[in-house]
Amino acid sequence: MEHIVAVQAVVTADLFDREPTAAELDAIEQEMPVILAGVELLDAQIIALNHAPNELDTRRIRRAHRRVLTARRELANQAADTHRGGAA
Repeated sequence: MEHIVAVQAVVTADLFDREPTAAELDAIEQEMPVILAGVELLDAQIIALNHAPNELDTRRIRRAHRRVLTARRELANQAADTHRGGAA
C-alpha cells in the first residue's frame, strides 16, 4: 500500500506551517516598542539576579518598568484612536 501523505502536503498543511500575513506583521510592528521595553526590563532583572541587588539595579529596573508602562499606554491610546476613527 502506498501512502500519499507527503505528496499532498499542500492540501494537508497545518495552520502553523504558513507565513505570517501582512496584517499580522503590521500588528507586530505596532507592538514592537512594548516588546523592546519588555526585553529591556527582563535584561535589567537578569543583571540584578547575578549579584546582590544594589541601588543602581533598583533604579535600572524601575526605569525599565516605567518604559514598559509608557509603551503599553501609547499602544492602548493608539488603538483607542484607531477605534474611534481618529488619526493614527
